[in-house]
Amino acid sequence: MARDPKLNDPENPEWTETDFARARPASEVLPADVMAAFGRAKGRGPQKARTKVAVNIRLSAEVLEHFKSGGPGWQTRIDEALKRAVHTK
Repeated sequence: MARDPKLNDPENPEWTETDFARARPASEVLPADVMAAFGRAKGRGPQKARTKVAVNIRLSAEVLEHFKSGGPGWQTRIDEALKRAVHTK
């Protein structure tokens, strides 16, 4: 697939199959102190049990402002409020 000539940057050329074949993980080529600056290399890891499901939801600005004004954890507070509403029925 040909690149758009306007995007051609001689200082940052598109990788070839050979480039990808020679590539190595950062952990194999960077010093340990540089890798440490990136934080945990393996990330969070898999959840033991799925406890929540990612969804998109539209909320009024008033509701969102109320929960966000409490600082971090606002999504958890919304979840708790919805659980209370479910259990009061």
